[in-house]
Amino acid sequence: MGEGPQLKTKAPQYEPTPCYPLLADAVAVGWADAAGTLPKGTRVLAVDGPAVLDWTAVATGLRAAFGDGHARLEFADVRTAVRDWETVRRLTETEQLRDDPDFARLAGGDLAELMDPAALAALAAPGEDGALRVLLGPGAALGGADVLWWADLPKRYAEAAVKHGRGRNLAAPGDEPPTLRRLLYIDWPLLDRHRDRMAERIDRWIDVTDTVAPTSIGGQALRETCRSLATRPFRTRPTFNSTPWGGHWAQETLGHNPDEENTALGYELIAPESGVLLGDDPSRCVEVPFQLVVALSPVDVLGPAVHEMFGTSFPVRFDYLDTVGGGNLSVHCHPRPDDMHSVFGWPYTQHESYYLMRAGEHSKVFLGLREGADVEAFHHSAHAADAYGTPFDIERYVQVFPAEAGQLYLVPAGTPHGSGEGNVVLEVSATPYLYSLRFYDWLRRDAADRQRAVHVEHAFRNLDPARSGAAVARELIQRPRPLRAGDGWREEVLGALPAMFFQVHRIAVEPGRAAEQRTDGRFHVLTVVDGQGAVITTAAGHRHSVHYAETLAVPASVTAYRVHNQGPDPVRLVKAQVV
Repeated sequence: MGEGPQLKTKAPQYEPTPCYPLLADAVAVGWADAAGTLPKGTRVLAVDGPAVLDWTAVATGLRAAFGDGHARLEFADVRTAVRDWETVRRLTETEQLRDDPDFARLAGGDLAELMDPAALAALAAPGEDGALRVLLGPGAALGGADVLWWADLPKRYAEAAVKHGRGRNLAAPGDEPPTLRRLLYIDWPLLDRHRDRMAERIDRWIDVTDTVAPTSIGGQALRETCRSLATRPFRTRPTFNSTPWGGHWAQETLGHNPDEENTALGYELIAPESGVLLGDDPSRCVEVPFQLVVALSPVDVLGPAVHEMFGTSFPVRFDYLDTVGGGNLSVHCHPRPDDMHSVFGWPYTQHESYYLMRAGEHSKVFLGLREGADVEAFHHSAHAADAYGTPFDIERYVQVFPAEAGQLYLVPAGTPHGSGEGNVVLEVSATPYLYSLRFYDWLRRDAADRQRAVHVEHAFRNLDPARSGAAVARELIQRPRPLRAGDGWREEVLGALPAMFFQVHRIAVEPGRAAEQRTDGRFHVLTVVDGQGAVITTAAGHRHSVHYAETLAVPASVTAYRVHNQGPDPVRLVKAQVV
């Protein structure tokens, strides 16, 4: 079924910090350089951004930068203009998931609904005697300032801060401990929509990864550069996280996070979290959200038909699941369409697929129910494991297949699944990545030595009994089907289902040859899965190298491009597109 080599050597060409030149600007470093761009006569400056940012450090930096140039300087913390916490919780929580320890419904509505308009207006009133009034905090842009700056923190840092108990959740009082639950499901959706609505107004973008020496660019350069990216192939900045089941492939092969415990989850392109580095030097860049690129040019990036279907949501994600030297993933499923919409709030569901880039000698893939599986007994066993720590044999209920390098395993919503230890999975999936509903996690302990959470009732409510028996191998483990070919290249369909809105293809190119591709009005995402890499050349003349394990977004506006194999060995790329 699967075929082809598996790379087991180092990948020295893998670039962990791809960056793209700015148009009509240079990256400034430090608060003083940013302050020097403020137009004369500004009465009110708004500095907006995420709730988890260290706003005290931002105020300190601005106070020092503006101190010599302004006789009077007034700061106003717009976090004091939010509604009371009980009202905020009532507006952002649903009754069904209010007491759920792990999940919440994705927050709808606008950030403005959490603010007290009168209190915000009072804070935003211009100072007297020529004072510069600086509004700080999430929602500052709503105050009607003369100039708007956006102070941003890449989401990987926000997640780490909340895990360590630092920062605040959106509209929360200072003594309320931050939680990942609110960060992921409530803060991020509200703040992302707020940022995207303000994108055309932003006068300066400040990357506050370093609160002492932040990097920044002008708002016009931000927009022009992002819109330019929407017409050419580009990469997002990859990042890897550690988990209890994680392996070491990305450390050993790609050189990622060598000092961390493991490299379990590799985010190659996950729209809600990925960033793009702008600037000539990775050490002197600003990182902007990939989602902002999409929001500024949705038709160019997605294509007209995909934009009509998904709005500004980039609906496909690419990530790695690394269990080489690690453990089995949990056996879990994802919400079926009705539940995803009515309970969790995503308009489309999380269909997935596993492409095996590497498979251990005796590795497994868990996929689908066994023929005639006793679902009631499965439910009882899962509950006993969760409540009482009672182990059980998951293979009594869930099928196991040999892990084959080069094979794609389709995982429609509601299908129990998981990768076994010893694998490198390129997960090509729909974007709603936050709702993994675990049946069983091997009684694994977390960093605090607590049994890791599972979600028995959510999981069984979404279990699809039709994904069982012989139909699993027949429908979900498909043989490659030829699609098109040319001189020294071919493209094949690895997996497609009527229920899934995207397909996964594979392009194979011989040395010295080039594969012809057309976007046909829909974006492509590419990852090199075998060989050294390729050079992508667009009809407009843009060129972009992509090496082993790197992922490249090809906007719909590219229209036509060629995949050149300039290496000594055959190269293969996995390609995903919405159909």
